[in-house]
Amino acid sequence: MFKYLNKDLPASLVVFFVALPLCLGIALASGAPAFSGLIAGIIGGVIVGSISGSQLGVSGPAAGLAVIVLTAIASLGFQSFLVAVVIGGAIQILLGILKAGVIGYYFPSSVIKGMLAGIGIIIFLKQIPHAFGYDGDYEGDFSFFQPDGENTFSELINMLDYVSPGALIVTAISLAILLLWENVLAKRSKIFTIIPGPLVAVIAGVIYYILAQGTSIGIAEEHLVKVPVPESFSDFGSQFTFPRFSAIKNPEVWITGVTIAIVASLETLLCVEAADKLDPHKRVTPTNRELVAQGTGNIISGLIGGLPITQVIVRSSANVQSGARTKMSAIVHGFLLLISVVAIPVLLNMIPLAVLAAILFLVGYKLAKPSLFKKMYGLGKAQFLPFIVTIIGIVFTDLLIGIGLGLAVGIVTILLNSYRNSHFLHKKELNSETHQYKMVFAEEVTFLNKGAINRELHSLPKNAHLEIDVTNTKYLDYDIVEILDEYSVHAADRNISITIVTAKEEVVNPKSYSKFFTTNANA
Repeated sequence: MFKYLNKDLPASLVVFFVALPLCLGIALASGAPAFSGLIAGIIGGVIVGSISGSQLGVSGPAAGLAVIVLTAIASLGFQSFLVAVVIGGAIQILLGILKAGVIGYYFPSSVIKGMLAGIGIIIFLKQIPHAFGYDGDYEGDFSFFQPDGENTFSELINMLDYVSPGALIVTAISLAILLLWENVLAKRSKIFTIIPGPLVAVIAGVIYYILAQGTSIGIAEEHLVKVPVPESFSDFGSQFTFPRFSAIKNPEVWITGVTIAIVASLETLLCVEAADKLDPHKRVTPTNRELVAQGTGNIISGLIGGLPITQVIVRSSANVQSGARTKMSAIVHGFLLLISVVAIPVLLNMIPLAVLAAILFLVGYKLAKPSLFKKMYGLGKAQFLPFIVTIIGIVFTDLLIGIGLGLAVGIVTILLNSYRNSHFLHKKELNSETHQYKMVFAEEVTFLNKGAINRELHSLPKNAHLEIDVTNTKYLDYDIVEILDEYSVHAADRNISITIVTAKEEVVNPKSYSKFFTTNANA
């Protein structure tokens, strides 16, 4: 964890700046005290980050739970709602012990990539009003339809009546700094890789706010970060709220707790899968351990007045794209939230939201690059249809509905493209002394076999030789090919050699399994 501090610390700063307004905005959207969002962000970083096996995932309050939380608080009251959060956390730990984390493996790659691209588009669209100086909607809302009757696109029209020259100037300056830092300066001198560009953009935004105060191009207070500022230590302590455990007899509390556990676990598992896809080192997160970590975080959050916690893709993707290498980045971002809220809330309240909008513009663009759409289209209808349906569903409804639509299309597409034979996977150890293994693929292998194959591959010892026999395989899903591509990175680190055996030839360690299988007639 301490080996890559030179990369993790700068990344943690970026995640901190992204997480701060999201924690506050999601608390506002949930009808909860603003401080409850910060509590969830701190625990998501420090506690969940420490327990989790995810190297790049970042946890905190999630926009996807905002409607559930808002309804529950209105019905139960905040203190009784906190009991439901504790119950939800306990259920998540139970799910982890029962090994329910395997559910995450049954979502096809095209849907996960569609989720990432859809989130990227939403991030980009949702930040445009902040860049123009219009903050009628809260930060961190990712649903298409808004509680005030507006939607994502109508908000873009509404912002034209509230254009702030100062916000536009700050956005332009911030984008210029970020692009210059990443594309030019970081390639010329090592010093620019040590100092993160987003930190420089934030400092520039604060300086602009101070210098431009009282002028026609100044930044209005409503377009700044809003962190609660305690007047004394006792005032700070009073912001913590504790659950009313007498409400545990209320059936509605239990229903809310179960709902939180199910929705939070599903969102977490989906984000884990997505974050692992973004990981350049293709590390695999232990999903059962992740459920235990999330459950522990939710119990602690509920006990001291925090919102429910999940792993969240916006912060996780910002973490990956900022160059993080280990979970130290997520842990440090939690400590940064804690220290800043206690020590420098006044300074934080000078950060223009336009700076954070500029940072998220780049995050959104990298998640939904045009090259990704081109690549998915080139893979054929079986990959492109679930991908594009997931994106449309997420952008025009919400995260879970969009993923559900993409998954349904993916299943239907596979059923239409091929008849289902029984799927099986054999692993035969040829020689226990020299660690030679033989894996025989079935006639048809699809994404439904992804979890089993992934588990078998990662169970091989170091210095092994693996022979993969696809002689009888007539249909090999792209998800399986992608697993082999990703596993090749892991295999190289563990000195594992791989031989592909087909009906025509024997190919040792192809540079790209996806290229090999797409050009091989047998596959």
